[in-house]
Amino acid sequence: MTALVAYATYLPKHRLQLSEVASTLGTGSGRGSRVVASFDEDSTTMAVEAAAALLRSYPATPRSIYFATTSPAYLDKTNASAIHAALGLPPEAFAADLAGSARSGMAAWRAAKADGGLAVSADVRVGRPGSSDERTGGDGAVALLFGDPKGAIADVLAERSWSTEILDRWRAPGQLAGEGWEERFGVEHYVPLLKRAAGEMLAEAGLEAVDHMVVVSPNPGVRKQAARLFSGAATSPLGHSGAADFGLGLASMLDRAMPGETILVLSAADGCDAVLLRATENLVRKRQQRTVADQLGGGIDVAYATYLSWRGWLEREPPRRPEPDRPAGPPSARAADWKFSFTGSVCSRCGFTHLPPMRVCKNCGAMDEMEARSLAAATGTVATYTVDRLAYSPSPPLIEAIVDFDGGGRYTLEVADAQPDDLAVGTRVDLSFRRLYTARGVHNYFWKARVLAPERSTPVGGAV
Repeated sequence: MTALVAYATYLPKHRLQLSEVASTLGTGSGRGSRVVASFDEDSTTMAVEAAAALLRSYPATPRSIYFATTSPAYLDKTNASAIHAALGLPPEAFAADLAGSARSGMAAWRAAKADGGLAVSADVRVGRPGSSDERTGGDGAVALLFGDPKGAIADVLAERSWSTEILDRWRAPGQLAGEGWEERFGVEHYVPLLKRAAGEMLAEAGLEAVDHMVVVSPNPGVRKQAARLFSGAATSPLGHSGAADFGLGLASMLDRAMPGETILVLSAADGCDAVLLRATENLVRKRQQRTVADQLGGGIDVAYATYLSWRGWLEREPPRRPEPDRPAGPPSARAADWKFSFTGSVCSRCGFTHLPPMRVCKNCGAMDEMEARSLAAATGTVATYTVDRLAYSPSPPLIEAIVDFDGGGRYTLEVADAQPDDLAVGTRVDLSFRRLYTARGVHNYFWKARVLAPERSTPVGGAV
């Protein structure tokens, strides 16, 4: 028997202002903003961010990874294996994908709970310009770790699911965005399920009410009705986030719950899933360092035209430079530790750190006296940097920095989520797993430097 022992979330830094969407498309006023994954982020990279944050605060070696998403970077290839490699887990750790619908997040929860593994859910929600999916979606990731019940942050009091075949939304293979029937159709089917689920959960646990409740659903009408049906119930913290919605809703409640308080999470997608938990004394000291609310605050504004180009709705003239070659399988396999977990080598004779790994020490000349060292969680300092406005990039300019890592090691890296004014000699950075580029259907994943500084709202890409 296992229990939920740790959690962590990741929300990208970019924000799309809905007022700009409304003014551009002439669709009336828009309020607020939505969370947007950058051009170099996808469900795999965001999953790595969430899982790495969890394992930094709660060191463990999960026996399995179950990755849920509705926006997989690859089909007919396991995306969880890239997450597994980026986390530096041993080959014996099982890695598998659960994809295709928002309910996949609940499937990952059940699978990880059954064998003491790690459930990671992430999604990039794409909707047609001006659609409800575009306005009310949100990109993000969540990681949930199961283990020894003695370390539980929340005990599961009840857990039930109801399945139903309902064609309220769908997306055919190859389509960029999903489709759906009128909201009222889904509301008519899901609301009775939500009422039943809430009643049976409380009855099974012998409770009259719960302290915290969250209702998530791909259907905006269901989310609106939930706020009316259940007094005090919250909805998706950042808009519907696909397979990550269930976990992000739970995480937002774990961020605020106190020991002894109860949490009910209801998810209405192709049926209804319900989980009722009670927070333990461990929760206070094992909360994630940055709450969902903290990560929602601030951010970097992205212009609507730039966002549309990132998502493939707007094709812009590319830089007049040769496009990168497709990454090949054999060299990627040979350099897997370096490429995915940023593993260099440290000379056991003199302590010099080599990035990438070497057999012969550059400092003392010792041969084959190296020890592997992953710097994926390391921080460092910018020694110098350059801003290239002509290099091939979906979001120019391309910024590169030479980074001196704490404890040894120097390497040149692209800088993620930064503008030229953010960089200076001496700027502190950490690392973020990103997609360098995609060529002929193959994604080239590697690590980028990321500025360790307070988020600020700086427009990206200019006005439409």
